[in-house]
Formats: sequence, C-alpha cells, structure tokens
Amino acid sequence: MTSDVWLPVPPAEIDGLPGEFTYLHWEGGAGYPGDPARCVFYGVPYMKSAETCVRPLKEMTSLRVVQTLTAGTDHVLPALPGLPPGTLLCNARGVHEASTAELALTLTLASLRGIPSFVRAQDAGEWRTGFRPALADKHVLIVGYGSIGSAVEDRLTPFECARVTRVARSARTTTRGPVHPMERLPELLPEADVVILVTPLTDETRGLADAGFLARMKDGALLVNVGRGPVVDTGALLAETASGRLSAALDVTDPEPLPAGHPLWRVPGVLITPHVGGPTSAFLPRARRLLGAQLARFAAGEPLENVVAEAG
Repeated sequence: MTSDVWLPVPPAEIDGLPGEFTYLHWEGGAGYPGDPARCVFYGVPYMKSAETCVRPLKEMTSLRVVQTLTAGTDHVLPALPGLPPGTLLCNARGVHEASTAELALTLTLASLRGIPSFVRAQDAGEWRTGFRPALADKHVLIVGYGSIGSAVEDRLTPFECARVTRVARSARTTTRGPVHPMERLPELLPEADVVILVTPLTDETRGLADAGFLARMKDGALLVNVGRGPVVDTGALLAETASGRLSAALDVTDPEPLPAGHPLWRVPGVLITPHVGGPTSAFLPRARRLLGAQLARFAAGEPLENVVAEAG
C-alpha cells in the first residue's frame, strides 16, 4: 500500500517529488485529505494555530517525519512524546533567513530614523523635520546567532556599524569573529546600542529579556525582537519603554496577537509589526525547495536535514 504525504502547499507546485508516495494537500481545514494513519511525512500547515497544526498528529500512527515551515518548532514540540518512536521533527532552516533578516534591518532602521513619526506627520499633512540617530557607527548585539542571525549580519555589513557582537547558546568561532555564549550577556549588554533578538523559544530563552536584562541595556538603546514574543518579559519592557529609557521594535509579542487595548500599542518608542518576518514573496520558492529536497532524501533513505528532535 502506498504511503501518504501531507503537504501544506499544492503538490503540483513542487518539482521533482518522488513517485513512491501519494501526495495530499492540507492547509489546516476542518476535514482531512485522507486517513491520517497512512501519513508517513507530515508537512505542517504554515501560519496556523498550534492547535490546528498538532490536531491530526494523534491519529498519524505510521508517521516518520514532521516537517515544519517555520524556523521555530515550539508549536509542535509538545506533541512529540505522543508520536511513534523515531519520528523526526525538522524545522525550516534556510527558508526564512532572507525575509526575517530583511525585517530585522527594516525595524532597526525605521526605529532609529523615526519613520513611524514621519508617517503620522504625513497623515496629518505636517512637515516635521528633526535630527535622528543613524545605524552607522552603532554597536549591534545579535542574540541568537544561528542562520538567521548570520543573515542579519550579512545585511548590517554595508551600514558601517562600529561593531557587531554575536551571542548564541554556546561559544564558537566564525569567519567573521567569535560567537559568545549566553553566559556573557550581562557584560555585553551595556555596550550595545542595538540588541537584536533572533532566538527560538525554548525553556532557556523564555523570559530571557527580563527586567535584569533590560536594565543592563544602555540608556537610549533599541531592542529589536524578530524571534518569539515570550523571549521578552512584556511587563518589564513596558516599564522601560514607557519611561523613554529604551525603545523597541517588535515583530513578535507576548501575548500574540496583541489585543487591541494592550498598553504596548500606545508607547511612543515602540514599533510593532504583526509577526510578518516570514510571510513574504521569498517564502514559497524556498519552502517548495525544502519540501522537495527533504522528500527526495526521505524516499532514498538518506539522512534528513534540519532535524531538531526525535520522538523517543
């Protein structure tokens, strides 16, 4: 009996799919495209709730691979213990680097140069000139220096930053210079003009940017979060930004979506975008290539890429 593969994009849009499988398209609708028990490779729907993404998993008794189209897997990871032993969870490394890094730079430049205030002035038909900070000559600290963090630095390079400091879970050396471990954050934070968070959400990073973290940032510094909302303590951020000591640019928030009456909306020094780091025109071509390549490896019995966890 041919095994099923569930894909979140139409199979006809993916070149070179192996002929060993039956391909079914599911984007998270109420009904399933086939019997979940026949599914061996599950491509998780993109930009759907965690509840929707994990809903069919308990019935996927033949499952061997869960492939997300997100860099983070925190929405699926809690379901891993209930999956068949040996099931691999893979993320979308390589899909979102360009889009997320673009947005990180966009938020940084827009915040520093005061673009939100200029847009409000345009709406009011007012000519409000002023002197604003530049990204040039700034010290930028990237927290979460993986593939997206590296892509952020790629885009910072032409902007004449005084210095870029890199931090990740563990220390290592790159061609650009050292990557410092998280333990060094307390001594590195006071030196940075811009702190860009690109970390996944894990037990270690939840609440990482708490009151102590923010207090160590220098007066007038900018916090940019394109990782996950709960990496930042929202209450602590509100206190620091409402006072005007820090500013922030956030593509992700906690809670998310941010409720209409939430005080974070009204802080003058906070710029918010609605979690749009990934969904751009760059997404689908890269997502299709990832799915096609992973399925080719799977059909050939070769090791998959981007494996982040395995069901025990």
